Amino acid sequence: MEDKRILYVSSEVVPYLAENEVSLMSYDVPKMINDQGGQIRIFMPRYGNINERRHQLHEVIRLSGMNLVVNDMDMPLIIKVASIPKERIQVYFIDNDEYFKRKATFTDEDGTLYPDNDERSIFFAKGVVETVKKLNWVPDIIHVHGWLAAMLPIYMKHFYKDEALFADTKIVTSVYGQGFEGTLDNAMLKKVMFDNVPEGDVKMLEVPNYENIMKASIAHSDALIIASETLPNGLLQAVKDSGKPYLEYVPKDNFAGAYTNFYKTQVL
Repeated sequence: MEDKRILYVSSEVVPYLAENEVSLMSYDVPKMINDQGGQIRIFMPRYGNINERRHQLHEVIRLSGMNLVVNDMDMPLIIKVASIPKERIQVYFIDNDEYFKRKATFTDEDGTLYPDNDERSIFFAKGVVETVKKLNWVPDIIHVHGWLAAMLPIYMKHFYKDEALFADTKIVTSVYGQGFEGTLDNAMLKKVMFDNVPEGDVKMLEVPNYENIMKASIAHSDALIIASETLPNGLLQAVKDSGKPYLEYVPKDNFAGAYTNFYKTQVL
């Protein structure tokens, strides 16, 4: 994988958030590629429960300052950056006071999903792409982890489809069993359609639950990885019926060879 450029876009990454299946793989896979001589960037949201002082986050003024439109509202984009100690891996954080200042990730203290999680997901997807454009860094692969990042494949295939920078970029989505209970805002489909995404391509977002959001992401990816030992039957079937190259689940202890081979033979 030497000199290949891979952009990792994740809703959760250790050491900035607690360890779980998504956050661990969102660290382990980039580290593996970095160790192989690949060029990597990691993007994640800057949730309010990330300790900026401890992790030495700082704002990148030249990348911050633009406004992104979400559901006809201008939302300022702030970009922060940090380095994972000892690994020489840079992590970029997508921030906005309205969406990411609260001191938790996806739910309030009672476990209730934040009502604007759908807009946070759209903002995150747009923020990643706009920042990569400003960096003028052309990824060979974009690898997506976690449901809050799941809008990125959809926006890449529609909203950003004419961006020459990404003409040869392939999108890989890891599909996890770890999701959320209930649904996001029922107006999510309209908000996505506001950005000229055809209704027929994201019709499943009429009911924006975890499974349907991931099905929309699967439909707009170029390749897929089954990242959990068990998936909901509907998601497993969606992967297998997609017609896309996919990698069966590989235990964490020996994922490195399988992921590298998948990138080389099925994606690039």
